[in-house]
Amino acid sequence: MLDATLTMKLRQIVGEKHFRDDKEARVAHSYDGTPMLQSLPDGVIYPGSTDEVSAIMKALSEYGVPVVSRGSGSNLCGGTVPVEGGVVMVMHRMNRLLEVDLENLTATVQPGMITAAFTAHVEALGLFYPPDPSSMKISTIGGNIAECSGGLRGLKYGTTKDYVIGLEAVLASGEVIRTGGKLMKDVAGYDLTKLLVGSEGTLAVITEATLKLVPPPASKKTMLAMFKDLYGAARTVSRIIEMRIIPATLEFMDNPTIRVVDDFAKLGLPLDMEAILLIEQDGDPETVERDIERIREICEAEKADRIDVAETREQAEKLLTARRSAFTALARLRPTTILEDATVPRSRIADMVLRINDIAQKYGVSIATFGHAGDGNLHPTATTDARDKEEIHRVEQAFEEIFEAAIELGGTITGEHGVGLVKAPFLEWKVGPAGIAVMRGIKQVFDPQNLLNPGKMFAKETRKRVVIDRG
Repeated sequence: MLDATLTMKLRQIVGEKHFRDDKEARVAHSYDGTPMLQSLPDGVIYPGSTDEVSAIMKALSEYGVPVVSRGSGSNLCGGTVPVEGGVVMVMHRMNRLLEVDLENLTATVQPGMITAAFTAHVEALGLFYPPDPSSMKISTIGGNIAECSGGLRGLKYGTTKDYVIGLEAVLASGEVIRTGGKLMKDVAGYDLTKLLVGSEGTLAVITEATLKLVPPPASKKTMLAMFKDLYGAARTVSRIIEMRIIPATLEFMDNPTIRVVDDFAKLGLPLDMEAILLIEQDGDPETVERDIERIREICEAEKADRIDVAETREQAEKLLTARRSAFTALARLRPTTILEDATVPRSRIADMVLRINDIAQKYGVSIATFGHAGDGNLHPTATTDARDKEEIHRVEQAFEEIFEAAIELGGTITGEHGVGLVKAPFLEWKVGPAGIAVMRGIKQVFDPQNLLNPGKMFAKETRKRVVIDRG
């Protein structure tokens, strides 16, 4: 429970209706998109400006109260679960598009703006913001920045970090800093912009972002390549890149995913395929036609069983929507869906999928795999039931081995979902003790009282999945 004097101060800062400590508000912000994690905050606050965020942080710092800043809470790493109580700061009131600068091709936006709404706005102006996480219809720009979200277009266009060129952020002390700006070149000191992107709300509260925009591609073409041999699909991915072709989208679905997606989207996909590649190229029409034809030749050489090229944009959007709905389709199978994002070099995709299948069989659990083949970012997804404690334990054991396998194959424990609470026990596997020490030092400088999203990124112990039972 918060100190009564602090509660009064917080209400004075944001107004009576924008601070709540009733049970309804606390329960509603006790969890995020990650299954099986829940912890009650002591209060929920909805700031409307940077000045309010600054005043809130000064008050919380004075009383030593933790804060978890969040947008829609769609993350899948337990990144916004308030495991140490305190205050949840919801950024949805700060949701304005402040400026689109057509001369510098930048946009300045508040963190609470929904990603899809931002994308639609800039596209209406004839511009393009490439990051497209699957959650973009509900996730916020601030959440995307906190987690450094990727998406289907990451292979060609990069991820959120490649488009954030300036930030305004509030430190734990309440001080406001500005980093970067509308500059394509800026080497003045350490790159604090890049440091804050992907910091998961552990270093500062982001209150404004300047984003780079690019001209949209003139044309697009989308195709499906279906394989009865998993390695054929994997070799196709590697050969496309070897041939110096960088598709806008190069996505992978394994057989279990194909089955549930087809049942969900009614696409008439062949259910006897081991793998499907969804490939989209964009650019000037001549280049797109040439690349799609070369990709078709590679698919045929690797013995694709069937190749379909979308004839219309509507057909292409249907295929892309089907891939984006893979998580939703899998979630219909069982009460609990756990989606991870182990990432390997793309040359090891087939090996990783087979390792995942072997591990799933070893522990007797159901795991389907889909993901971004072009950048080796796979999403092994377990369908299970949180009420079955024994099965959940086996799922956790399976994912621990999957992370270990990813590291062994030269990969990482997370490609785009972030560390948060779920991956914290495995972070040292990737960065080593010295890397953890450097990261802890950075955290100490930004947040000496450990008030910003405590309990995330740094685990008390390694090799054990954390399951919180609080509140």
